[in-house]
Amino acid sequence: MENTSFNLPLNIKFSMMIKCIAIDDEPLALELIREYVPRFPKLQLVQTFDDGISGIEFLKKSKIDLLFIDINMPDLNGIDLVRALTNKPLIIFTTAHKKFAIDGFELEAVDYLLKPISYDRFEKAIQKVIDYSTYKSLGFHDHSGVLFVRSEYRLIKINISDIEYIESLEDYIKIHVGREKYILTLMTLKVVLDKLPSNKFKRIHRSYIISLYHLKSILNRKAKLLSGLELPISDSYSHFMNEYKNL
Repeated sequence: MENTSFNLPLNIKFSMMIKCIAIDDEPLALELIREYVPRFPKLQLVQTFDDGISGIEFLKKSKIDLLFIDINMPDLNGIDLVRALTNKPLIIFTTAHKKFAIDGFELEAVDYLLKPISYDRFEKAIQKVIDYSTYKSLGFHDHSGVLFVRSEYRLIKINISDIEYIESLEDYIKIHVGREKYILTLMTLKVVLDKLPSNKFKRIHRSYIISLYHLKSILNRKAKLLSGLELPISDSYSHFMNEYKNL
């Protein structure tokens, strides 16, 4: 489940211009990017390259915010090029092969676009870049009202108010955004808790974080959510029951 709404606080405006370049050995792909980018006022296409060697030389000398890059190029593979970068910009991979998405995920790409790239799909990827850039500029914390995680080879945006509870599965967590809906991501409860507003999310068990947005009541050491689901409160987090009385 991928949410699309993103509401900034009234006193915060995102005005940064996102500088980007494109590296692709296919002329049609570069032509589409040159056509699409000017439609977004926040994007500035600095330069395009039809080979990886020229592109990486430019990246060594210049700072950019976003890189569109083909994966399967003859002179330098796009995956290897990104791995070689010391200071990585946001990455959108462009490829004709969906199988390369896993490699893009491992390199924390914002998105990947399958060729031929449609404008609608390009627009969604750019909106994600703008939202994520805003999120980073706000310091990754409670002010933005959203949480970004990586799941299914993509960067996923979740509205914080939609999260009911979060469940630990060893190295992974399930972020439940509905009784039958969840997002699985490689993260720990401790890490995700640090990214959420502390006055709205509480850990009640070694395996659970609950959202006070969705908490209905506490009875017999169980937290009952508005959905009717009940989660246990362990001894280690029993102090939450006293905190709840003062909320």
